[in-house]
Amino acid sequence: MSEKSATPGISVIAPVYNERENLRELHAQIQAALKRIPLQSEILYIDDGSSDGSADILREIAESTPNASAILFRRNFGQTAALSAGFQHAAGNVVVALDADLQNDPADIPRLLEKLDEGYDLVSGWRKKRRDGFLLRRLPSIAANRLIRRLTGAQLRDYGCTLKAYRKDLVENIRLYGEMHRFIPALAHWIGANMTEIEVNHRPRTWGRSKYGLSRATRVLLDLATVLFLMNYSTRPIQIFGKFGLLSGTAGFLICAWLTIGKFLKPEHYSLLERMPMLMLGILLIFFGGQLITLGLLGEMMTRAYYEAQEKPIYVVREIVRGNGR
Repeated sequence: MSEKSATPGISVIAPVYNERENLRELHAQIQAALKRIPLQSEILYIDDGSSDGSADILREIAESTPNASAILFRRNFGQTAALSAGFQHAAGNVVVALDADLQNDPADIPRLLEKLDEGYDLVSGWRKKRRDGFLLRRLPSIAANRLIRRLTGAQLRDYGCTLKAYRKDLVENIRLYGEMHRFIPALAHWIGANMTEIEVNHRPRTWGRSKYGLSRATRVLLDLATVLFLMNYSTRPIQIFGKFGLLSGTAGFLICAWLTIGKFLKPEHYSLLERMPMLMLGILLIFFGGQLITLGLLGEMMTRAYYEAQEKPIYVVREIVRGNGR
């Protein structure tokens, strides 16, 4: 990243959860990588309620290193919360995030920044040669990445890689909740960010154990549904609930109309007991359609209350260019 076009500073953030054995080596490697960058930098460690003494190690690191800080959570809130805290407290105009398990290589940080300097808002790491087990880690990741690419339109090959470089003004416009950290690129794509990915080094875990497994597949699917809703209908919920409500109500009306017309045309063929299931289905669909439309209207009211109460805009500005004298 050239000094001429560089931002005022770099913030490196690392979420930590029970990584005591890795922290000193991680810190040394990050410091070595930052020495190769001609910019002022800082390191933020976010301890996510570790129970193995990681917080004590982070205190020592922060107290002995001028450019390092430690943010210690009261309990375990999850990686999304840790990243959100890092983004909020980062002072640099560029933020680099990486895992604390030493599988991400801090030596890749300068390469991410060089790519970011080409005009991108987000540069994501691609673990082309992953050092994880195939069945429990790589195979679910491959399936999830393909599904996310297809549904969100953000063409990255590795959504799960924490090693990424962001411009600060980008992450300031992204609100993270639940476990949505893996969908940051999709949310960035939604607001028009210019992003790319580069191949990064991925190393086998030497200390500690992985915090992920097959159990996260369900959470990924549920979070993906949330992201798709936010990307497409967060400011117009009536469009999705109303659409299905109208379809349901129309289907129910047609069923009831068909039964009514048939009753008058061929009353001998329309026993009440024979047609009761269809009649009940038609009535159910009409009521269900009405409930969906009502839910959409309530969503519209809540959306307006949310945006108006916080004076939150429904758009994101890249820059403002003014004429001379303005």
